[in-house]
Amino acid sequence: MEVFDVLIIGGGVSGVSCAQVIGSAVKKPFVTDKKVGIIMHQKSSMLQDAIFYNAYGIKQGTLGKDLLEQSIEDLKYYNHIDQIAGEKVISVQKKDGVFEVKTNKEVYYTSLVVVAINSSPTFEVEGLMEYVIPHKKSLAAKNRIQLRNEDHLVTEGVYVAGTLAGHRSQLAIAAGSGAAVATDILTLWNGGIETHSHDSTRVK
Repeated sequence: MEVFDVLIIGGGVSGVSCAQVIGSAVKKPFVTDKKVGIIMHQKSSMLQDAIFYNAYGIKQGTLGKDLLEQSIEDLKYYNHIDQIAGEKVISVQKKDGVFEVKTNKEVYYTSLVVVAINSSPTFEVEGLMEYVIPHKKSLAAKNRIQLRNEDHLVTEGVYVAGTLAGHRSQLAIAAGSGAAVATDILTLWNGGIETHSHDSTRVK
């Protein structure tokens, strides 16, 4: 049975941001042997209808749907990350010490899960419904939800990122949330010693 070390659910801003930071740390000795995957389901991403004029580092007038497409292409730079396209997660259950992640097509196994899909009330993932609560930072009229968590950790082995973690739907916030989860996972893999991943032009 092949087991991922971490499987990210969601190919939107927070999910891809999480994957990019983990991917960029591949040269660290505690990351080199890690198996990382991301299920790229994003049909309901809030970026589909967005246009950006106020997002740091993004050219004004960039369309959200174009940003989604570009993010998938950019993530291919980290070719050690398995991108799983065309599947939707329907269940996350812990069995025999690992998580069984069922999609509409396949079953995957992983040590850690990052849930990075949006805060729509249509959320329905068996095994995670007990953590669903009303979104604390969204207007009640919008009927948004989040997963109950403490600093992105839902329960042992399960992280949540983006609006589903209780953040507001601002691109920079979602990206930062995904990156924060990534550095928490890197720290976990580093035996609890704080770490992160930076690229630099400086000669080492």
